Amino acid sequence: STVVARSIAAARSVAAGVVVVLPAGPSPAAGSRTADPPDLRFGADIRVDGGPSRAASVRAGLAAVPDDATVVVIHDAARPLAAPDLFQAVVAAVTGRSGAEGCIPVLPVTDTLKRVAGTEVLSTVDRSDLVAAQTPQAFRAAVLRRAHREGGDATDDAALLESIGATVRTVPGDPRNLKLTVPHDLVLAEILVGP
Repeated sequence: STVVARSIAAARSVAAGVVVVLPAGPSPAAGSRTADPPDLRFGADIRVDGGPSRAASVRAGLAAVPDDATVVVIHDAARPLAAPDLFQAVVAAVTGRSGAEGCIPVLPVTDTLKRVAGTEVLSTVDRSDLVAAQTPQAFRAAVLRRAHREGGDATDDAALLESIGATVRTVPGDPRNLKLTVPHDLVLAEILVGP
């Protein structure tokens, strides 16, 4: 299966419906719904054309989510190895007693981090309170909608919640939930999936 279809299948473990946001073609406007046959939706219920930025694409997808949804989960299809239990953990954090308005999976940063200017090292960054964020990320729908109305652009939706003072909690991430960024990531993912 494709990385998109694999991610959608994992999302179904917690979702009543799945919206897939894909890069827009040459002419459709951002947020326009397409009447694609099911095989072009990769198993999602609705396909939406994305926008020029990550935040604009999420807003386009969010517009297709029913108004009565109480929790929205955002996931990057570039993380096709996210297991259903990771989806369940982030949803449980926003539907349980934790008081979380959002929840993200994180991993500790294990590499030494350097701040640089060009090729010159300026300083070493204290990593003791740093983590690497993953997806899926779950949010109370009303808070996520407000964060997108009030926020601008961000590299993830948790940052938009942070910008409006919402409470975002964390759960342990999964080292196998790698992000497919460069070609060798796909080779590693194939090894992790196995034959």
